[in-house]
Amino acid sequence: MRTPMDAFDDVRPAIECLDLLTEPVAAALRAWSGPVPVDQLSYVDTDPEKADTAVLVENYGSWLLEQSANCVVVAGKRGGESTLAACLVLAHTRADVNGVVRRHLGARKASFAPMDTAIGATGMEFGGITPIGLPADWPLLVDAAVADAPYALIGSGSRRGKLIVPGKALAGLPGATVLEGLAV
Repeated sequence: MRTPMDAFDDVRPAIECLDLLTEPVAAALRAWSGPVPVDQLSYVDTDPEKADTAVLVENYGSWLLEQSANCVVVAGKRGGESTLAACLVLAHTRADVNGVVRRHLGARKASFAPMDTAIGATGMEFGGITPIGLPADWPLLVDAAVADAPYALIGSGSRRGKLIVPGKALAGLPGATVLEGLAV
């Protein structure tokens, strides 16, 4: 079975590429205490023009779609309160924002956070948001299929580059809750 590493010529330990990562992601890797050693998280340099999933798989291999995961920022609202959270689902699925996410957050309404809110709150670039380095107080909802994946190709915090991370490491991130049925 092919892994995301097979699609790229230059795969390096992410901890050796801190200068290529946004500060929140680099800080999270420097302080890493996850369920797998930090050197099992890899970085691959990719063209920022090919950051969007559809373009990425078209250029690097259509089989990557099954092994890529997208991190989306959502806002749950109840009363006058708004809660930001992140969802991590396989790229060929979508997060059940109005069902599973809304109920899990205890929100009356849930929607994707506006782009300015997402990038301002994460310190990452739109199209590269990753669950590694999110604000510590955010809930991180991880679909069970991502947690069970041997590896997932995810954003690196910027449009340039991707991270390849064991699903077990993603399930063990701060604030992470693994949910069956998060993705539809």
